[in-house]
Formats: sequence, C-alpha cells, structure tokens
Amino acid sequence: MKKIIFIIILFSFIEYTGCATIFVGSNENIDLISEPSGAKIIINGNEEGTTPANIALKRGKEYNIEFSKNGYSKKSIRLSYSLNAGWLILDIVCGLIGVVVDGVTGNWNGFDTKSYKVSLETQK
Repeated sequence: MKKIIFIIILFSFIEYTGCATIFVGSNENIDLISEPSGAKIIINGNEEGTTPANIALKRGKEYNIEFSKNGYSKKSIRLSYSLNAGWLILDIVCGLIGVVVDGVTGNWNGFDTKSYKVSLETQK
C-alpha cells in the first residue's frame, strides 16, 4: 500500500509541475572572464561587479554584457539562449501542465555557452 501511495504522489508531483522548473530552476550561472582581469561587468546597463565573476542570470532572456577597464577598449557580447529539446520532450511525456509551466517560465531554455572570456585591447 505504501508503494502505491508513493507512486501516486510521485506521479502527481511530476504531472503538475514543469520538469525543467523542478530540476534546474529559473537561473543559470555563467562565468565571465577578461584578460586582463578586473574589468567592470555591465549587464543590460546595470553594473554587476568585476571579472572574474560567476553571475546567475534568468533563463529564457537575452543579455547585453559589456566589459570595460581604464586604458582598454570596451568589449560587448550578446548572451543568447536556445530551447533544450530534452526538457521539452520530458514535459510532453509528463503531461500538459509541465509544458505550460516550463513554457511560461522559460526554464526549458539554456544559455548557448556557460563561460565567456574576452580579451580587452589597450586604447590607442
């Protein structure tokens, strides 16, 4: 009887929530590195610290990241994401609720790269 109750609870848990939302959450950590280190990191216009840094960013959004340091030219990158097909397939198999939850939250998306390293050039 305990096994049946456990299976029902487990199935209900999976059925009524998004798989990616449960297992990976809504944020993803990205490593930002510059050569030389100590560059200011500006994400979508907000200063977020200096390199090297590990920054938690919301899944399913694009970011403009700028690196700047006195005496060096600024460098910008665009951080983009893509749909992780594995989460989509798991959501479809587990039920409609998972598809809706992960689709609305964007948690089935992941960033294309987990680490960015930029080389800053000295100003001329």
